[in-house]
Amino acid sequence: MKKLLSVILLSLSVLSLYATHNRAGEITYRQISDLTFEITIVTYTATGPGWTADRPQLEIMWGDNTSSMLPRSEEVFLPDYYKRNKYVGTHTYPGPGIFVIIVEDPNRNLGVSNIPNSVNTVFSISTTMLISSSIGTNNTPVLTQPPIDKAAVGQVFIHNPGAYDPDGDSLSYKLTTCRSDNGEPIVGYTYPQASNSLTVNARTGDLVWDTPVYPGIYNVAMLIEEWRNGTKIGSIIRDMQIEVFDTDNVPPEIQADELICVEADSLLQFTVSATDANNDSITMSANGAPFVMEESTASFIQTVSEPGYAEGDFSWQTSCANIRKQPYPLNIKAEDNSSPVSLVDIKNINILVVGPAVEDVTISSTTSTISLNWSPNYCPNAAGYYIYRRISPSGFVHDFCEVGVPASTGYIKIATVNGRDNTSYDDKTASQGHEYCYLITTFFGDGAESYASEEVCEKLVRGIPTITNVSVVSTDETTGEIYVAWSKPSEIDIGTAPGPYQYVLYRSEGYYGENPVQIQIFDNLNDTTFNDTGLNTKNNPYSYKVELYNNEAGNRFLIGAPHIASSIFLGFEQMENALKLKFNKNVPWVNDEYSVFRYIESSSDYDSIGTTANNYYIDNGLINGKDYCYYVRSSGSYSVPGIINPIINLSQINCEKAIDTTAPCPPSVTVQSFCDSVYNQVSWIFSDTCNNDVLNYKLYFSPYLDGDFSVIATVNASARDFTHYPDLGMAGCYYVTAVDSFANESIVSNKICLDDCSYYTLPNVFTPNGDGINDYFRPIDPYYFVEKINIQIFNRWGQIMFETEDPEINWDGTNYRNGKVVSDGVYFYICDVYEHRLTGVEVRHLTGFVHVFSAENPDPVQE
Repeated sequence: MKKLLSVILLSLSVLSLYATHNRAGEITYRQISDLTFEITIVTYTATGPGWTADRPQLEIMWGDNTSSMLPRSEEVFLPDYYKRNKYVGTHTYPGPGIFVIIVEDPNRNLGVSNIPNSVNTVFSISTTMLISSSIGTNNTPVLTQPPIDKAAVGQVFIHNPGAYDPDGDSLSYKLTTCRSDNGEPIVGYTYPQASNSLTVNARTGDLVWDTPVYPGIYNVAMLIEEWRNGTKIGSIIRDMQIEVFDTDNVPPEIQADELICVEADSLLQFTVSATDANNDSITMSANGAPFVMEESTASFIQTVSEPGYAEGDFSWQTSCANIRKQPYPLNIKAEDNSSPVSLVDIKNINILVVGPAVEDVTISSTTSTISLNWSPNYCPNAAGYYIYRRISPSGFVHDFCEVGVPASTGYIKIATVNGRDNTSYDDKTASQGHEYCYLITTFFGDGAESYASEEVCEKLVRGIPTITNVSVVSTDETTGEIYVAWSKPSEIDIGTAPGPYQYVLYRSEGYYGENPVQIQIFDNLNDTTFNDTGLNTKNNPYSYKVELYNNEAGNRFLIGAPHIASSIFLGFEQMENALKLKFNKNVPWVNDEYSVFRYIESSSDYDSIGTTANNYYIDNGLINGKDYCYYVRSSGSYSVPGIINPIINLSQINCEKAIDTTAPCPPSVTVQSFCDSVYNQVSWIFSDTCNNDVLNYKLYFSPYLDGDFSVIATVNASARDFTHYPDLGMAGCYYVTAVDSFANESIVSNKICLDDCSYYTLPNVFTPNGDGINDYFRPIDPYYFVEKINIQIFNRWGQIMFETEDPEINWDGTNYRNGKVVSDGVYFYICDVYEHRLTGVEVRHLTGFVHVFSAENPDPVQE
């Protein structure tokens, strides 16, 4: 009895010594140099009566097969028997790679409702880091909200970790299982029971428990993943504890905006209020990114404290250094002063610090260039500028928190100007005849964009001809014709180009004037049309440009840079009972409508069948295999007055057939092996409703279960079976497809694999007596698909008489050691046969006996 009592006392003392009753925790790190990191472990442990254990140091496994003991650097005793422990250490890794940092401690606290036997369950937290030169320096998010909280039965509970990434990386959130030994999920762990749901918002990190069902202590884990340029670069598994109480108390409620924007270098100030339905007094506080940043200037002061109502003022003097793409999370906390249970509401506010807009934008133009100039951005950390352009004014003025330029404005980013002090841009891609408008934004190192500048607009000086028409007059391979026209210049600078003037017209095959050929010269500015003949308009698009020269003797030069315009070339995409007409072209004006004309057999003429603003048109209800002929008429304009409007151009005439694009149904396949005849019979059936236009069937075969399939035969539509003689073995897999007359191939049929045949067998007797009959021990013919064997033949005393890897064996009955014929009798063999099977070359084990009858040595003596 005394011995039993001693054992019990010893057990209790050991439990008291090692039980650290962990409640919650996480691991974060800060990168010091390329391979050296400062690691911080924060744990929350239980204190109070009966809890005497402590952990002044913790073991950390660094993820590179090494570990260390880290001393505790901070110990903070909190209300309600909680203690916050902080451990900090540095570690240098051997090189780049992915490392999982793990901290484990023997015990969690007693009585966690959703962890079986929690006091004897290992507490484990982990963080995964990626060290790579491709991602550069990286630090984990800073989790500003403690992983301990309180909830009430029947009331929605919301918690947010308040994650702030100092590098501006994106974060995502998931609910995960609490961990135990080696970072593995706890066996028997269950998520806390909810009347509706327990979820984590992947974008905001809000953990919403709707609603707790039973009072108790519960642990959940949150996986916080870190992303940079679409690549996951790290993660934290944070273990948190929630105490649920059965109470009539209702938590306070905070009123505040979820998103607040502030221009960099401005003072941000706003008031947050909270109310309490129980009329309890409220204590307000704040934490989050603005408070944990280096040289923080943020503050939060509670200014009103009345029964059931409170207010607090937040203030933050921002700077240009605070500009970043990701918002700064701010967590406002309101806790009621209720007894016996105080409840909390937390409001997550995202603060976006935006770069100031570009100012002092000016614009000017020549005949071929629009020039922009602006003042350097106020912020010294500006990395450069984005240039956005559209035709005609939009009237865009950025809205609250609307950074960059929304796509809905019709603006397109056309250029990037790198460097804060590079404050000009020349747009040489603008065309005559349009008013171009521009917005400029500043971009910063992490991709953040400022507010947009004021909109500025300008058009090119009309000092060169503006091409208006490239219209197909006739379609032919040799005698095709195109009408070309342009608007003469109206703003020639006679000071620099006094004249006389000359047009030079160039033509090129294709859309972009890649190989221009001079085709005509005009000495009169009023000559603005030309009919180009002898072309292959049936098969080729053509592009044109008109150059304007100051043709003064001794002073001839090109005025401005001409623009290129092509004919509309009508192409097709064949479809099932339809054709998709594609309008291919390159023009400087804007086409806003296309009219499609089709040849109508009943009237022997072309007629309009529809209009569209798109660059394509689908003509439905056609007959597959029948030719249909079309041309297209475009209608467009320039955006400035004084140029012909509308601009009308025609495409060539082109013809095409609609085709069947629907594949047949797949066949249903069966396969049977005929081992004796060494072939596989493949058979299939096909639904009559799918057999209307099947042209043939394709048979596919792979000799291996996971091998690549290849076509072994194509048979006509009337066939329903095929005999296949494999090369390597009878094992293999088959499927069949159906192909119609338009080369549409069905999806694959069911796949059939078989491996039924084995051929290699050995006889049980042979007579090596030299009479030429059965003188050799050989396999029974025929055999197939054997790569090699490994056979050993033993006498009755276990001595090897013969061995070989030759599948033919060819043992002549002699002892390999002395060359003499063995005695008559029974011999035992072991044979490994290497055969081609469905999964590759497999070994089949054979054992057996062979009777040797020889007239030379009939006495059964030891060989």
